[in-house]
Amino acid sequence: MRREAQKLGFDACRVTRPDVLSFAPAVLDAFVAEGRHGDMDWLAERRDWRADPQKLWPEVRSIVMLGMSYGPDVVAVPAEAGNISVYARNRDYHDVVKGKLKLLAGALLARAKILGVFGDVKVFVDTAPVMEKPLAAAAGLGWQGRHTNLVSREFGSWLFLGSIFTTLDLPPDPPEADHCGSCRACVDACPTGALDGGKIDARLCVSYLTIETKAQIPRALRQKIGNRIYGCDDCLAACPWNKFAQTAREAKFLARADLVAPPLRELVALDEAAFRQKFSGNPVKRIGHARFLRNVLLAIGNSGDPSLAPLVEARLGHESPLVRGMAVWALSRLLPRDEFASLAARNHNEPDPDVRAEWGMG
Repeated sequence: MRREAQKLGFDACRVTRPDVLSFAPAVLDAFVAEGRHGDMDWLAERRDWRADPQKLWPEVRSIVMLGMSYGPDVVAVPAEAGNISVYARNRDYHDVVKGKLKLLAGALLARAKILGVFGDVKVFVDTAPVMEKPLAAAAGLGWQGRHTNLVSREFGSWLFLGSIFTTLDLPPDPPEADHCGSCRACVDACPTGALDGGKIDARLCVSYLTIETKAQIPRALRQKIGNRIYGCDDCLAACPWNKFAQTAREAKFLARADLVAPPLRELVALDEAAFRQKFSGNPVKRIGHARFLRNVLLAIGNSGDPSLAPLVEARLGHESPLVRGMAVWALSRLLPRDEFASLAARNHNEPDPDVRAEWGMG
C-alpha cells in the first residue's frame, strides 16, 4: 500500500486504530467552552463524532493516514503585495488529495480481494468531522507542535493530510514522539499571539480572521495582520524542522506566478466576475468576493501607500458593509486627517451603524 501511495504522490502513509483519541472529548469540550472556536459553529457541532471515529462510522476498524508535502519555494511577500498562504497559491488541495485517496482506497480493496478479504472504505479530506492531526500523530506521520499543526521530521510543517477509513483490519504503526523540546519559535512568530502552550485561540488567528469569520475583523488586530489577505504561514514557516522539508512534488501545489505576490492595486480592482475567474479552482474563491475585498482593503490600510487611496474610495459604495467599513478604516490610515474628515462629511448618510462607527460618527 505504501508503494502505491508513493506512486500516487503521497509522501507519507501510516495506519492507526479508530480508538486512539480517548483524550479528545475533554480537549474539544474545553476548546468550545472557552469560546476559542470563535464563530465556527461547525466545530462545536457533532463533537462526539470528531472525538470518536467509530461514532462517525461504526464499522471502521483501521484508519490509513496520508500526508502530501506542499513545501514552498518562497514564503515571504513584500508589503505592497497581497500575502496568500502558500497552500492556496494554486489548486484547491481538497480536490487534488481526495481524488488520489479514492484511487488508493480502490487499490487497497482490490489487493485485499485478491487475498480473499472483502471490505469497505470512506475517504476524508478536511471537510468531515475527523480530527486528522491527532490521528496522523497516532499513526506516526509526525507530532502536533506548539502551533497545533502536524510536524514531520522528513517534511517539516508542510503536509496536507487525508484519511482512508476502512473495515479492513490493518496492522497499526507506532506513534511519533514529540520532538519540539523547549523550542517556541512558532509561538513567538505568531503576529497576534494566538498560540499558548500547545493551544490555539482561533479568535486571534490570522487564518481564522481572513478565511473563516464572516464578521468584521476587530480593530485591535488589523495592524497585526499586515498584508496577509488569505491565511497565514508564520507559525509554520518558523519551525526549525522545515530545514528537512522538500519542495512539493505535486505540480498542482506549486505556486502560480500570479498568486505569489499579487499587487494590492490589482486585487482591489477585481469585480466579482474577475475575482471568480482569477481564483477558479483555488481555495480563495470560497470566502467570496466581499470578504476577499475586506481582506485586501485591510492590507492596503497597512501598506502606507497613499496612491492606493482612490482605489479604496471607489469601494465606499460597495453593497457589503464589510467592504465599506474596511474601506473607511483603510482611508483613515492613508489620508491626511483633514482630507479624511472632509470625506466623512460627504458620506454622512451611511446607513450601516458599524460603518458609521468606522467614520467616527458613532
